[in-house]
Amino acid sequence: MGAPVIDADNLPYADGDFYFFEELLSSKERDRLHEVRDWLATEVRPHAARWWNEGEFPHELIPRIAELDIVSPVRRLGCSNLFAGLLHAEFTRADTSVATFMGVHDGLFTGSIETLASPEQQEAWLPDIYSMKKIGAFGLTEPLGGSDVAGGTRTTAERDGDSWVLNGAKRWIGNATFSNWVVIYARDVADNQVKGFLVDTSLPGYSATKIENKIALRSVQNADIVLDGLRIGDEFHLAGANSFKDTNKVLRITRLSVAWQAVGQQLAAFDVARRYAVERQQFGRPLASFQLIQQQLVEMLGNTVSSLGMMVRLAQLADNGGARDEQSALAKAFTTARMRETVALGRSILGGNGIVTDYEMAKIFADAEAIYSYEGTYEINSLVTGRAITGMAAFL
Repeated sequence: MGAPVIDADNLPYADGDFYFFEELLSSKERDRLHEVRDWLATEVRPHAARWWNEGEFPHELIPRIAELDIVSPVRRLGCSNLFAGLLHAEFTRADTSVATFMGVHDGLFTGSIETLASPEQQEAWLPDIYSMKKIGAFGLTEPLGGSDVAGGTRTTAERDGDSWVLNGAKRWIGNATFSNWVVIYARDVADNQVKGFLVDTSLPGYSATKIENKIALRSVQNADIVLDGLRIGDEFHLAGANSFKDTNKVLRITRLSVAWQAVGQQLAAFDVARRYAVERQQFGRPLASFQLIQQQLVEMLGNTVSSLGMMVRLAQLADNGGARDEQSALAKAFTTARMRETVALGRSILGGNGIVTDYEMAKIFADAEAIYSYEGTYEINSLVTGRAITGMAAFL
């Protein structure tokens, strides 16, 4: 008697949404999410490992993503924060590098313009940003400044008549090797406050060099930026970006996006591990028929669902205007920690096949390390949360 043949696609709960959170979306949003999911399944996921192995970004995808018309789903399209979060999770589920490209352009960059630019600046810049005719990047992190960049920004901005002169360096800036624009945050030498500026990357004094030899997000074109006497008009100073408190308005929103990425990464790991366990034969039986494998899959699912449940509630708070910085911080810390556990379990289930990108899990496992680190480390987000529950700051 042979081993049972299981159709891995038609099992209950096959998609990892164990408590049917998608049913909280409106029917219109649910249909839209499924449309994008199907597109990602055919146009992105089958090619993602090759792009990752080659360390190249698929620029041909940009006009096709533009056709989906999904930039700024909450502010521009009037969608719920839950839809926006699940959409970002779906991009990550298909490929973390493409999702990070979107997180930079549609989150950090577009969010900076929507949150900190004047109405006149928004009117001039946002149409090309929304249509993706202009691609953006976000320049905050520096070679010597990561978690302490709020008080340690070394890039300077000096007013000279009707212009500003920018000098300094930025590091880990996604999209910066090919973006048309980048928002640069620099310390005004006159008042020591961090201000934001929209910089045309074709200007003299701007250079971007791709960071090589990464073990995660290999398709993302992270760059070292050098600003050497770069001069821009005062009309490119973001009118509402005049202190790091203003910058943090953007980071509070995008920190949620990274937590949603942690959800998407876990969904991806669960997808691959569950299918592999059902289809792989060992000792004449499906791998999924062994108790320890089922236990590992259930642990993966529990981590994923608990992370998803936290993010659903936070999206509801955001829709009601009640989401707080410390809640975003806890979400980023918690979901990325669970993500690390989940991808490690998934890699273990695949055994030796879990360390080659042919089976997807190796890429998922490696990319998780980037999500764990950016938009605030686990430690910093834990301390932000700790400050909220004790009233005492454990960091400067």
